[in-house]
This record gives sequence, C-alpha cells and structure tokens, in this order.
Amino acid sequence: MTKQHTLDPDWAPEAVVFDCDGTLVDSERHWERARGVVLRGFGHAPGPEFAERSKGLHYTECGALMAEVIGRPDCAEELAEQLLAAYRALVARDPSPMSGARELVTVLSRTASLAVASNCPADLVEFSLESVGLLHHFEHVVVPEGPIRPKPYPDTYAEAVRRLGSNGENALAVEDSVNGLRAAKEAGLRVVGVGARPSADALDLSSLWVRDLEDPELMAWANGLPPATRGRSGAAFEPSVPPPGGPPDTDADVLR
Repeated sequence: MTKQHTLDPDWAPEAVVFDCDGTLVDSERHWERARGVVLRGFGHAPGPEFAERSKGLHYTECGALMAEVIGRPDCAEELAEQLLAAYRALVARDPSPMSGARELVTVLSRTASLAVASNCPADLVEFSLESVGLLHHFEHVVVPEGPIRPKPYPDTYAEAVRRLGSNGENALAVEDSVNGLRAAKEAGLRVVGVGARPSADALDLSSLWVRDLEDPELMAWANGLPPATRGRSGAAFEPSVPPPGGPPDTDADVLR
C-alpha cells in the first residue's frame, strides 16, 4: 500500500462518499477515448498533457478546454455536448467496475450510509452505477446543479454528507482525482485516494493512498468496522435495466 498517513483503526465513519468515474466505475478510459473521438473530429490528437489537465473536470469545463486546444472558443458548448454523447455511447456498451469496488462498497454499506459525489450529470452517474451493479447501495447521488458547484469546489461532498445526516468530521471520501481530493478535503472529510501513480499533490491531500480498492489493509480496516448503529438516511435507488451492446470499434461507431 502506498501511503502518506493511515486511517485511524478506532475511527468509524458515519458516512462514506465515493467519487464515481475512475473510483467505482472504470470510466476514465471511456472519457479519454471520448475526448479523443471529439478532438479528432476537429483535426486534433490529444496528448499526455491534455489527458492530465482534463482528468476530473466537469464535462462543460472539459468542452471549454477542448475549445481552447483547437483554437475555437466559440465551440465550447458544442464540444461538451459531443463529449457527453460519445461517453454515453461508450459506457453503455462496455461497463466495468474498478478493481475491488463491489467488495469495498458492500462491506461499507453494512457500517455507514453511502452516497456518490460526481461532476457528471446525475442520470449518467446512476446509469454507470447500475450498469456495474452498485447503484442500490447508495442513498444519494450528488452532482453540480443549481447552487452546487463542481469539484474542486467542496459543494458536492458537503451536500452529500448533509443529505446523509452527518458532517465532514464523521465522513470519509474515496477519490481518484486531484480536483476531487481538493473538494473532499475542503468539505472537511478524511480522504482515501486511489490510483496507480499518485502525484505529490494527491498524496498531500490524502489521509491514505492505495493503488486500488482491493488493497488488503484498506479492506481489513473496512471489515473491522462495527455494524451501523443508526438507520440509513433514505431509500436506495430503484435499479433500471442497462441496454445491451458491445464496445464500439471506431470513432464513427461512437458518434453514431
């Protein structure tokens, strides 16, 4: 386990708030491909620097970044809409949970109230979670809308904890992006960061960093938590049935 600190073995969170993309659902590869599909349609190929800058951004902010990259600031809204459409097509055909996500969520659902805080539209988050069999574990999905600003602002995490009837001091966040880590930290949550190659900033913002959610120490800590002593704050989501399909092979298939 890669770590800067550790989680207190005597601390049991009342609430746990997960990020979705790249934390619970293996969707970053779909976002990366969707960004490439859209940019190639405008004659540009995204490089590593663009991939790093775009990770964890709200899709509208990513549209603005892509518009900057192609030198067409007037196209930001169009690019954002194309990005979202391409991503929907990809995740619908090839959903996949992150390693250890099902196991960790199942264990924590017995000890704490759970929510998701994401920068994506609510219907897309709910569909992604349902596609990998996780939606029913969560009481709330919080996304940027109205006064709730996207990460790195703390709003989604603060609102998720509020809806769960808790507060930041008694809540844990699980995140994979620096923007998300900043949001959770500013909202007062302890944070578990997850990913293979954490940056220095990511390590500084995390209470604990693990390569993936299968991490033995993380699972041992979760399994050692006492059963929940209070009821869930709300009903879980009603599941829906994801459409069938396989992964699209070409850019044209994605945008079809």
